[in-house]
Amino acid sequence: MTFFLRFHFSELSHTSKIERAVLSKRRLSLAVCVLLVLWSVSVFGGTTGKLAGRVVDKNKEPLPGANIVLTGTALGGVTDPDGYYTILNIPPGSYEVQFRFIGYATYVVKNVQVIVDNTTKIDAVLQEEGVTTQEVVVTAQKPVVDVNLTSTVATVSDRQISALPVQDLQDIVNLQAGVVDGHFRGGREGEVQYQVNGVSINNPYDNASSVKIDRSLIQEVQVITGTFDAEYGQAMSGVVNTVLKSGTDHFTWNAEVYDGDFLYSSGGKRGLTYTSHPLSTQSFQANVSGPTGIPQTYFLASGRRYVFNDYLYGTQTYVPTDTSVDHPTGGGKQVPLSYSYEWSGLAKITNKSLPGIEISYQALFNYSDARNGTWQWRLEPDGMRKQKTTSYIQGLDVTQLLSKSTYYTLSLHQNYFDYTDWAYDNFYDARYDSAKPPEVLPNSDANYRGVDFGRFRQKTNSYIAQFSVLSQVTHDHQIKIGGEFQYSDLAFGTAGTLVYLQEAGQNVLKRYVDLPPDYPGVQYYKPISGAAYAQDLIEWNDLTIRAGVRFEYFDARSTIPSDLANPANAIAGAPSSYAKRTTPKMTYAPRLGVSYPITTTSGIFFSYGHFYQLPPLRDIFSNANYARLALIQAATSDYGVLGNPDVKPERTVQYEFGYKNALSDVLGMSANIFYKDIRDLLGTEFISTYNDARYSRLTNVDFGNVSGFTISLTQRRVGIVSTTLDYTWQNAIGNSSDPAETANLAEAGRDARPRQEPFNWDQRQTVNGSITVSQPEDYSISVILRYGSGLPYTPNIGSGFGSQIETNSGRKPSSFLVDLRAEKDFSIGSVSFNAFLRVFNVFDATYFNGDVFPTTGSPDYSATPFTDKFLLANPLRYYSPRKIEIGISLSQLAPLQ
Repeated sequence: MTFFLRFHFSELSHTSKIERAVLSKRRLSLAVCVLLVLWSVSVFGGTTGKLAGRVVDKNKEPLPGANIVLTGTALGGVTDPDGYYTILNIPPGSYEVQFRFIGYATYVVKNVQVIVDNTTKIDAVLQEEGVTTQEVVVTAQKPVVDVNLTSTVATVSDRQISALPVQDLQDIVNLQAGVVDGHFRGGREGEVQYQVNGVSINNPYDNASSVKIDRSLIQEVQVITGTFDAEYGQAMSGVVNTVLKSGTDHFTWNAEVYDGDFLYSSGGKRGLTYTSHPLSTQSFQANVSGPTGIPQTYFLASGRRYVFNDYLYGTQTYVPTDTSVDHPTGGGKQVPLSYSYEWSGLAKITNKSLPGIEISYQALFNYSDARNGTWQWRLEPDGMRKQKTTSYIQGLDVTQLLSKSTYYTLSLHQNYFDYTDWAYDNFYDARYDSAKPPEVLPNSDANYRGVDFGRFRQKTNSYIAQFSVLSQVTHDHQIKIGGEFQYSDLAFGTAGTLVYLQEAGQNVLKRYVDLPPDYPGVQYYKPISGAAYAQDLIEWNDLTIRAGVRFEYFDARSTIPSDLANPANAIAGAPSSYAKRTTPKMTYAPRLGVSYPITTTSGIFFSYGHFYQLPPLRDIFSNANYARLALIQAATSDYGVLGNPDVKPERTVQYEFGYKNALSDVLGMSANIFYKDIRDLLGTEFISTYNDARYSRLTNVDFGNVSGFTISLTQRRVGIVSTTLDYTWQNAIGNSSDPAETANLAEAGRDARPRQEPFNWDQRQTVNGSITVSQPEDYSISVILRYGSGLPYTPNIGSGFGSQIETNSGRKPSSFLVDLRAEKDFSIGSVSFNAFLRVFNVFDATYFNGDVFPTTGSPDYSATPFTDKFLLANPLRYYSPRKIEIGISLSQLAPLQ
């Protein structure tokens, strides 16, 4: 951290005299931020839960000094003089809890579920040994509703995940109420904080997760779609906190392999002739964990190989260097237009040899070699670009129990992400020269020669330091304070430009690595951020209050023109402009949540909070070189929307009110209403120069609001059947769905004035349901049903200028999907087997909130069929067809001898 600060200040030492007057204030602000971070502790979310309750005798008198032990662990506690106990820092999972007191029979509670950032309450009434000499054993049941939660939180355990037709984390997230294809309760994409074991894994480039997480690695997932505590930052719409599995004290292993293919009828709307490709999807995964041989040191290692070939195949009729339509040289082999070949894995080691201290190191990695194909390349697929991604997160975590009521956690992590998108790795590859740009067959939209000249690279290397302290200061109060510091090395842009220019009357291929403003290359930025918070959890009698405040700091460490009316110093006689440093941005965000049980089985809750987030750095840094405006003149505006590294954080104020009720022992109901006031979204402003020219740039001008409600029903297993059902209605409106939308409207000659319109992702009605028929350790059949009302689209009443009517005034058709998983358990010796079948899109639906023709609002036909003839023949406008996967998993649960 000292190095980063020294680097920052030494860089500033070369600034102009005009700026030096504000540098001392900047240094003071940054120093205060860093000191606050070092004094306080963790922007990261929780990874453990808490067990609490009271131990009394049959006369309801407290039993001070009673021992509480979590069987098979070193965790436990002792009751206070009033019989109360609290056990902190418990990893999520299912436990057996024993209550012991001299002269009383041991009281045992099995299947106690501990959830991250939550309190599981277990009370015990002990019987004197004179009354009974045997253990009293009961089995805990998770309540159908948790009346102590102060906001909407969905917690999914590893057992629940294993029974669903899902494969990775994002599949699990999209099943939750209020989530529509990554949008949480009407927010924009990139407004969700993804965490692994409490530490952010977001890539600040686009605010998306840096890695994909396979379901086999997950112990528990928390999806928070409502308001959230002050410990969570850089998010406006939701939080996804994933706790990974850890090594065990005995050797265990498990493995899974499956194969899949698409299955659909020939013809139909897609117009394809079905061909079977039995190995189009392949997955091979294995986990092993156990002791390392070092005292109290355990490991977990996991690896997965995944092969996916999409259903749409092209034919290598042509190759990029072909010169004649009539003489193809490709050979005619069929290949998938899109594919993804991936390696992923996890290595984790945990040491508990020091009293009260747990030290762990983990590394989670992904590598993929992919191609995102388009229909235009179906006859010459070798000319398309390929995408390669290498990403990993690694880190060291230290947790020390300072006392029975206080512990701290220190985390030092690195998040690395490297993405490339080009046809050939070498910019100077001779195949670019021999292939030339793509050319289309006559009277067709299919390429017959050439190669895609596009080249893009994005690389992020982030270092995160976090430290937190949690203390149960009294029986009623749990205090948590935290902070973080993050340094990011960010690079993105065009990794070399290939362009044909006229020289001596001939087209010559020219290469420009980095020649701004016309041919900019990869740009480099080194922003820093910090945060601190304080959170109080009050559990007083039946009342639960979560109150906190959060401070955030961000410095883009970049420059903008000091005079936006002469941004490139190109206007004669105008005041001069210089490169001015961006100013650090600081925010304070209060959060409050209250839950009050009306009865033992029903309760109400209310929550409120301010939530801030920096826009994706991709947006604020892209096209941010104002030197490109050197030749700007009146009536010219073809410069695109310029970036702005000096924008403020975006802001959302959320309100939520809910009611929960256990309608019976097996049926629970939860209902909530929510409202989000969204301000300072990234949008477009227009700036006039001294010579009456005009250009556009990004700034905090967009706004919106979301209102809605959710009703959820959960039916615990009765006999062999369990079900869930949730319905969400929402109204998400604002002045634009995209930061550049206003500029695009103005460029098209349409009304660009602010107005309220539905966001592109405004799905008014969403229904998620599941039905499970199961017999534990025998068989299970799970069906997931998803319904969505139509998303907005902008209708056309014809073609040409002025044909579009009001933005997003039309609605696409509604859609419905069904997925299924069936499995059968059996065992041979000490090995357990699970044979399974997964079917995605069971009824082979061709449409699910995809594209429609703006003249009709239908995906099937257009009012201008001649104009849209190529698009009408493109099967990719439809949803992916039915897909079937068949596999088997096996595990060794007993200790190996």
